[in-house]
Amino acid sequence: MAALSIGVAGAGLLGRLLAWQLAGAGHRVTVFDPATGPLERGAAGWTAAGMLSPLAELECGNEAVARLGLRSLALWPHIVAGLPQPVDLRHQGSVLLAHGPDLGAARRLLGLLSTKAPGGRHPQPLTPELLRELEPAVHGPAHAWLLHDEGQIHTVQAMQALAAGASDRGVQWHWGRAVRNVEPGCIDGQRYDWVFDVRGLGARPSLPLRGVRGEVFWLHAPGVVLHRPLRLLHPRWRVYLVPRPGELVIVGASEIESEDRSPISLRSTLALLSAAHSVVPELAEARVVHSEVNLRPALPDNLPHLHVAPGLTRINGLYRHGWLLAPALVEQALKEMEQPVHAEVNLA
Repeated sequence: MAALSIGVAGAGLLGRLLAWQLAGAGHRVTVFDPATGPLERGAAGWTAAGMLSPLAELECGNEAVARLGLRSLALWPHIVAGLPQPVDLRHQGSVLLAHGPDLGAARRLLGLLSTKAPGGRHPQPLTPELLRELEPAVHGPAHAWLLHDEGQIHTVQAMQALAAGASDRGVQWHWGRAVRNVEPGCIDGQRYDWVFDVRGLGARPSLPLRGVRGEVFWLHAPGVVLHRPLRLLHPRWRVYLVPRPGELVIVGASEIESEDRSPISLRSTLALLSAAHSVVPELAEARVVHSEVNLRPALPDNLPHLHVAPGLTRINGLYRHGWLLAPALVEQALKEMEQPVHAEVNLA
């Protein structure tokens, strides 16, 4: 494809990934975003723990989402290898955990995963001995299952590296610019050969989006060793623990149907941290070094939206699946861009 002038509305995860890949393909890329600069943590991608969980997320997705997630797992290593800054990326699976009284709720979820999982990828039951071998720090849950095809990425490192890599490739950034109108080949009256609208909640009212509140804690936990993400299955909520370099453990995430961006409530603090302690008792001496709240952009069906028309691509509604789906959706969007006809990619 000949070099094009391309405008991108939004500099969250999708915007940065698009900018980096399009500039790498030789296109002239300009990005607009209301943030004051590349390090402002406004986009939902900054807050996410970065679990790459195509199977565990089948609880609120479908087989199409799982297949996109598996494709992204294959794409992330190539992306990270091309970035100018290191990004912690792991593909060692994840562990589902349940306390004894919650086995019934866990079995319902496991049955759902087994029904929806593509290619016969079923959770592997773990004996107490196998669990201790995989995650010696885990004590308390009576039941555990290993999901092999899962991983994690350090979201903060990746957001920074994508912006730096895109800048190295000549991307022009317009910070402090909230886009008001996106049309085929046009962003706020400025013409381009093609435009991408990846503004998340900023794309309202063009899309019927809502914000779903998510909350996370960063714990500094010297001596606590976790090798992969843990997800505690509970009748009322899902609590995850994700290890990061620097002896950090990320704990989250409540899912609240609210667009309130105020600090984390006492209720969420007690629920999330008590659940984490019930899985890894050593966290009792961990220090809370950071807490964060953000809003996930979600559509009514909680499924991602990819629409292509001549001169315009819209990607939105990634909900809980941003880091899981972004590489595969960008790959699809760039393929569709080469066939400039109206297309609605069906993810239902």
